[in-house]
Amino acid sequence: MVFYDFEVFKYDWLVVLKKDTGATKIIVNNSTELTKYYEENKSELWVGCNNKHYDQFILKGIMLGMNPKEINDHIILKGNNGYSFSRAFNTIRLVQYDILDKFAGLKTLEGFMGLNIKESDVSFNINRQLTEAEIQETIEYCMHDVNSTIEVFIYNSNKFNTKYNLYKLYKDILTVNDLSETDARITSKIMQCERTTYNDEFDYFFNPNLKLEKYKCVLEWFEERRGNKLKLNSKDYYAASLEIDVAGVPHTFGFGGLHGAPKEPIIEKGGALFHIDVNNYYPSFLIAWGLVTRSARNNNYTNIYNIRKELKMKQLSAKTKEEKKKYKEMQMPYKLVLNALSGAMKDETSNAYDPRNNNCMCINCQLLLLDLIEHLEVIPEFKLIQSNTDGLIIKIANTDEAFEMLDNIVYEWETRFSTNKAEIKFAFEQISIIYQGDVNNYLFVDTDGNITKIGAYVKDLNDMDYDLPIINKAIVNKLLYNISVEDTINKCNELKEFQKIVKLSKNYDYVEHEKGTSKEHYTYKCYRVFASNRTEDGRLLKVKKEKGTGEKFANTPNKCFIDNGNVNNKNVPTYLDKQWYIDLANKRLHDKFGI
Repeated sequence: MVFYDFEVFKYDWLVVLKKDTGATKIIVNNSTELTKYYEENKSELWVGCNNKHYDQFILKGIMLGMNPKEINDHIILKGNNGYSFSRAFNTIRLVQYDILDKFAGLKTLEGFMGLNIKESDVSFNINRQLTEAEIQETIEYCMHDVNSTIEVFIYNSNKFNTKYNLYKLYKDILTVNDLSETDARITSKIMQCERTTYNDEFDYFFNPNLKLEKYKCVLEWFEERRGNKLKLNSKDYYAASLEIDVAGVPHTFGFGGLHGAPKEPIIEKGGALFHIDVNNYYPSFLIAWGLVTRSARNNNYTNIYNIRKELKMKQLSAKTKEEKKKYKEMQMPYKLVLNALSGAMKDETSNAYDPRNNNCMCINCQLLLLDLIEHLEVIPEFKLIQSNTDGLIIKIANTDEAFEMLDNIVYEWETRFSTNKAEIKFAFEQISIIYQGDVNNYLFVDTDGNITKIGAYVKDLNDMDYDLPIINKAIVNKLLYNISVEDTINKCNELKEFQKIVKLSKNYDYVEHEKGTSKEHYTYKCYRVFASNRTEDGRLLKVKKEKGTGEKFANTPNKCFIDNGNVNNKNVPTYLDKQWYIDLANKRLHDKFGI
């Protein structure tokens, strides 16, 4: 593998190239040397951050004798696709992988990882050749980014391995270049989809086995919109939603999915609490009812579904942790394809595009769950905690009779909607306690002690998403272990746990940091912000030149300091304002969970 990153100026360019062996090459303004390196390593996998959209074109352009600054401006300043600059780029083969994918950018990821996110002081707008000192500073900056790219790649190696395993499984269809494609594009290729135009986007149909009476009005709402009888444009059509109480709980139905939860926070514990979740709901429904994209030219989706099902059965019956892990990992390539199709069917740029079948899936999967809720309401002491896209959380009377009713109703539902092509089945998980703020923020513990955390306020954070981690920890500790917010926060002395990463978007020109009666100006993109109790520290503002006045970055304190250096293993300074974090955690607990 070759990890690489280019820096381009008006009269200079440089690149840092580092192999997985550690061998590093730095090339400055030498196209002959760059071409030689490429020829020696063109069979390697070239890995970068945003290289798919930027660095590859700089590399190819230099070797083709083009001006890299013109390519840079075509992509960065004008917002164009690199291939639109020259068709000649297609003549140079480059096997590549881009770590960026859906991430927020390398500097943001470096910030989450606690790394140095200081940016070079060498301006990319310098209208002259760089000095030797400026070149050396830029090399250091570029080297840092290459090393960070390697760290991100290693951290997300499972994602790469999943795509690579797909490539090995479907070598007759995929090429090694597909490693840099999105999940949806890879899925489309595996299914050998051919772009087809359909004129029936809104001609969805309803499952013939639905038995809705009490809540038939929801089906009727969708029926009113079938065929776009209201003559709405697509934006207004898909923005429409129906709000209705189901089982005494406010619900929203629409073209994106089902959501239902009580308006007030819920704390439930003990008794017969269940999370009932449909296994592979969308893939199972698509196959069972013949709704896999009509653009597919083979049966690979169903084959993949069946292979994954067999592997999952082997995982469940495995006798050792090692065996379970092996079968779980073997499922990952197939899981990627199964999960990617539903989104691809609604993506106009995808060869798998089939909006009618996607609408059929999305609408009917909501109505099927509504059908289940309607039938479950007869169970003694039935209480709906939440409904979401693929399952329910409910409470029933803690009796054998009530559970038998639940089991029978679910079995009848499964039988009614499964077909000889695919089963649609539920998995039961008994819950000992649940804290629910809303359908998007909740935490529960099952009877085996396993903890599930959903939502921005309680989710587990990781090196690719590590923003205000101390707040999540304080909230979870309070909910699960009744440890006070003050104890969690005051006992923590790791600076990284208090970080808030903010990024200056292209809609703003610069950043102002209030310092007493003055303001410090910065044009860096990323900032690691902490609450401060120093008198001179003020707000961090993002500014548009034409407006002149700044806007405070969201979720940042009114008094803050910046530390863009490496904060791993760094202790908190005396001027960190821990009370700000305590107040924020308590506010979130109160606002979201009613505590």
